Amino acid sequence: MQSGNLPEGVPSPKETLGYQVIRWAKKFVVTPDGERAGEPWEFTPEQLRFVLWFYAINPDGSWKYSAATLRRAKGWGKTPLLAALAIVEFLGPVRFSHYDAFGLPVGKRVPLPIVQIGATALDQCEQTLDMIRGMLSESPAEEAYGLEISKSIVQFKSGKPGSIKPKATAGRTNEGNRPTFVVMDEQHHWVSSNGGPDFYQTLKRNVEKTTKAGSRWVGTTNAYNPNENSVAQIIHESEMVAKGYWLYDCHEASIDVDDIRDEEKVREALQEAYGDAVWADVDGLTKTILYDRTTPDSTYCRFYFNQIAESSDGWMNKAAWDLCETSEDPIKFGDQIAIGFDGSVRGDATGLVGCRLRDGRLFVIDVWERPENAHADWEVDTLAVEAAVYKAFKDFKVEWFYGDPPYWQEALGRWAIQFATRDQGFVFEFWTNKPTRMVQVVERFHSAVMVKEISHEGDERLTRHVLNAVTRDVMVGGEVGVLIQKDSPRSKRKIDLAICAVLALEARADAIADGRLNIRRRRVVGF
Repeated sequence: MQSGNLPEGVPSPKETLGYQVIRWAKKFVVTPDGERAGEPWEFTPEQLRFVLWFYAINPDGSWKYSAATLRRAKGWGKTPLLAALAIVEFLGPVRFSHYDAFGLPVGKRVPLPIVQIGATALDQCEQTLDMIRGMLSESPAEEAYGLEISKSIVQFKSGKPGSIKPKATAGRTNEGNRPTFVVMDEQHHWVSSNGGPDFYQTLKRNVEKTTKAGSRWVGTTNAYNPNENSVAQIIHESEMVAKGYWLYDCHEASIDVDDIRDEEKVREALQEAYGDAVWADVDGLTKTILYDRTTPDSTYCRFYFNQIAESSDGWMNKAAWDLCETSEDPIKFGDQIAIGFDGSVRGDATGLVGCRLRDGRLFVIDVWERPENAHADWEVDTLAVEAAVYKAFKDFKVEWFYGDPPYWQEALGRWAIQFATRDQGFVFEFWTNKPTRMVQVVERFHSAVMVKEISHEGDERLTRHVLNAVTRDVMVGGEVGVLIQKDSPRSKRKIDLAICAVLALEARADAIADGRLNIRRRRVVGF
């Protein structure tokens, strides 16, 4: 089912520069990999249709669309298409010059082409840049235009101005650029936590400085999670798309989430979503969707059926979590433990979760949640939190303590000094807003639950917080990773104890790696 504003059919040769662009690309760009590596580049029919409409012009030669977004299934071919367009915008006939004697528009090159590959992190640009290098290396364009192709930039050997290069989030340092074309890849990953919306606005403003000269931007995205308020969502819901000023090419599969276990319907939906992307492994994806229960159905809907979907089915499988519950071998005073701490002041909960070193058993030490009918000025009782921390160190042999610092950095620093001085365990800051490490610890916790490497005592509070958590996809090292979050920023469904549990399990692993298991035989001194 179509859910964009791409017109039916294709524009006539008198209405677009696209035909000239397509001929130029086939002559100067090569296929970067696969069985056809080194052969002239060819767009698929669906890609051709997008290119023809993207380069559609008004009678006066101005663009019909001032920007564009391509929303398709994962692996459809969005990145290669954008890489080809970046090359075309750098070297090809992509600005209106005049009409020839037959009334056909004639394109010309951009005098000073500044093509930017925008991303919220430099490593997110690498896939597109790799594709560009593959399309240009040993291509007719490399010699014809005298190109210097390096890992991070494509430019002219002669020193002539112009380049293709990455541009990543860097606050106000991006203001003032004057790009002629900007690629914004994977816009569903451009969220507030990585500065995506602000970066998008900066790039857009920079492009708009030379809009009259033909500068534009084009983005790609998978279907977004509406809980994240990503740039992909902002664009899709904008009036510029609704009124047809921006091109929005999207094709969703026609399948209900209730039919996601029906093999025939899943296969048909995948074929519909991927269209003429013949390289897509429909058979393999069908098996994965039917039998892999470690991935939420909403993720399949978004990435493979191209359907906007909330992560309503959550991060943790309830059945798997319940299987880890046991009343055997309960926690005892004096047990060696690690602790995870996530603190707030007003809105979110504050909690302490312990994890026994010898077997990974989780338990709630304490939690402070805002009461339903609390006054507007309600705050966490910081003295009670302090008392609970000291009591935990008195009751147990705490070997390792990880705490998320916001609002509690001073307390963490003080605890670290006090407990280290008394040889009562190590206290460390663990910033949960750092995706590179947090993606890894979230995955380790999830895997530990799936294979029953942890246990818990069925505490209603911990279970509720774990099952409240939903996933958020982020790019780390060029790969998609998963973080956990509330189902919406203002949600009352707390997940703080889930964060505590994740940190506690990681603290346990690091304590064991440090050789702390069963090495201490001292008596814990009271306070």
